[in-house]
Amino acid sequence: VLDGRYFGFIIGHDMLDKRNAAWLLQQVLALLTPGGRVLFYESNPWNVIRRLRQSLGYLVGHPDPRLLLSRPDLYELLSELGFIRIFSVFNDFVYPPLAPKGIWFLRNLSIILENVPGMRTLAGSILLHAQKPPAPTIYPRVNLTLDDTFRQAVSVIVPCHNEELNVGPLVRRLIELFDHYIHEIILLNDNSSDKTGDVIDELARQDTRIRSVHRAPPNGVGRTITDGLRAVTGKYVLSLDCDFQHLLPEIRDLFDGIAEGYDVAVGSRFSRHSVLLNYPLVKIVANRAFHMIARIVLLAGFRDLTNNLKLMRREVAQNLLLREPGFAINAETGLQPLLMGYRVKEVPISWIGRGVDMGVSSFRVFKVGGGYWRVLYRLWMWRFLKAGPYSALRRRSSIALDERRTGVTTAR
Repeated sequence: VLDGRYFGFIIGHDMLDKRNAAWLLQQVLALLTPGGRVLFYESNPWNVIRRLRQSLGYLVGHPDPRLLLSRPDLYELLSELGFIRIFSVFNDFVYPPLAPKGIWFLRNLSIILENVPGMRTLAGSILLHAQKPPAPTIYPRVNLTLDDTFRQAVSVIVPCHNEELNVGPLVRRLIELFDHYIHEIILLNDNSSDKTGDVIDELARQDTRIRSVHRAPPNGVGRTITDGLRAVTGKYVLSLDCDFQHLLPEIRDLFDGIAEGYDVAVGSRFSRHSVLLNYPLVKIVANRAFHMIARIVLLAGFRDLTNNLKLMRREVAQNLLLREPGFAINAETGLQPLLMGYRVKEVPISWIGRGVDMGVSSFRVFKVGGGYWRVLYRLWMWRFLKAGPYSALRRRSSIALDERRTGVTTAR
């Protein structure tokens, strides 16, 4: 049936055991185009629940016939067959049946356990990825600009600190996917010590919509994003980091959220449909702890609003009060609109850790954590006491009332 057909991506679920894996993977390798990828989601033989079920099945006369391969077995087999870029992650500690009230807790517990050394080897499944050589990363030329609402109306701001490896691929891919939406791309060089400045200047020479901005000290991603938000002239503002090039196709879902009537759409790493790969354990624990406490302190419902992947109407950005010089600005841009009464939608995204070809992130949990708690305290003071550094922050209803009285409307 498949003679003469080849595929760029093949996905399988619970298909490999010791008796057929070698033959099956040989067939898969033959069906892949050069550079094609394979993704298998296989049961983990080391999982305690699976072993318990296997034992019970044996006792009642229904033994599990499968001979599952362990993670080292899968690595060795794929390598012998000639696959490259092999990696696998242990995944999923959540098993049915589940009570609806317990899903949130179990989902977050599963994310933590999946990243705990030793414990993660007991997860329910193994997510396995491999690639057929040669392995150039060839992206399909697809234009995702389907809604005329955003045509030439989106200002993109990208903070850049030592991102010479990433900013070029990010911008080129962004234009390829969302060309008709782009009003301007503002690349802000935050006192980089590498060749980031030269790269963004060259990008600006190639496209008149691209603006290169070179900041003077002091540096800081918060200061950089603030400068970018002040400089935008488009109807909508998209803020993202240089290492989000893998997520660009998913930004379409953010545009869909705004088209539905929301004022802000945020890429959520911890929704029930999000995917995390190589996300550091310490960052998971810090993120989940902060959001859990923030929900209690602010009496508001949300899952993950501190990611710098946000699309918002320009008037929302204009009405924010941004005080943080560092990464905690992501808490300000996420939580302030929600508490001000704007409609905020969390959109599930896939988060992939930086590869060796993307450089090193400058985010350090223990260094920047204090800023997030400072934002939370200040927002609590504003929400319940109308005091503190955010005292001038105004709710959306108050802004709209003033606009009706004066007849002046902020940019829409």
